Amino acid sequence: MDFENNDMKEMDEDLDNIIVLNDEEGKEVQFEFLDLIEYEGEEYVILLPIEENEEETGEVVILKLEDTDSEDEESYVSVDDQDILNKVFDIFKEKFKDEFNFIDEE
Repeated sequence: MDFENNDMKEMDEDLDNIIVLNDEEGKEVQFEFLDLIEYEGEEYVILLPIEENEEETGEVVILKLEDTDSEDEESYVSVDDQDILNKVFDIFKEKFKDEFNFIDEE
């Protein structure tokens, strides 16, 4: 699920969409929110890890959005089903085909 950005300047202007999540070790990791995709009645967020090395292309992270008891809080859970991940990513690729150069690694 790799891609390169065609217009990094435009992306820099959109850094308002930063989400900070905790990894398995409890460390904070910053992501740029790229999109929210609905698939089969569920919502999935497409996130791009913010790397210290800006020249490096990266993989997106796809997480399932789950409701919580709090209206002000959202929960993101990993998706283990590779078929769902591929279908959600395919929707994302189609939606943003003119904005990113997607790299197929098969």
